[in-house]
Amino acid sequence: MSSVGKGLAKAEVRLKWDPSPYGEPPRHLDIIAAVYSVDEPFGRPAYVVHYESRSPDGTINMSRHSETGMGLGFVEAMVLEFDRMSSAYERVVVGVAIHQDGGPRTFDDMSNTGVLVIEGYRELLKDDFSRVAGSTAATVAHFVRAASGVWEFHEIIQGFDSDPTGFIAEMGRASQS
Repeated sequence: MSSVGKGLAKAEVRLKWDPSPYGEPPRHLDIIAAVYSVDEPFGRPAYVVHYESRSPDGTINMSRHSETGMGLGFVEAMVLEFDRMSSAYERVVVGVAIHQDGGPRTFDDMSNTGVLVIEGYRELLKDDFSRVAGSTAATVAHFVRAASGVWEFHEIIQGFDSDPTGFIAEMGRASQS
């Protein structure tokens, strides 16, 4: 567990991977955030944010999106503004899913994958998905509103074997490390 004395105000989740080899279908990963209410912290998400959406209140946004992994370094990024998030929400689980368009792919089938979670210039998490190499999706971060009202970060690397749609339904059940 990692927490900050004043709590998290704003965090960014960044994702990288290498493009497909020439002649293969594009490899596409996505950052997904599921937000849970105080009333149902382990139930259905109140809302989900991914590349085709943003949070209703604008506190979670995709600032960069890639469908191919092309580019230098981290090619996809999601910004989470906890200092603006309604007190109606208690948990945010962030994960990464591999699109299964070109057939079943796991993190082991991808090359140069990485996820980075930062707050300002401070690194909260850096991982290469090797712990979940045989999975098609993985949770990476668990943000929780403490009893004091401040947001805390917890690493939660846990693999799943589902497509992005199925992963969204499962990711809230990830156990806290």
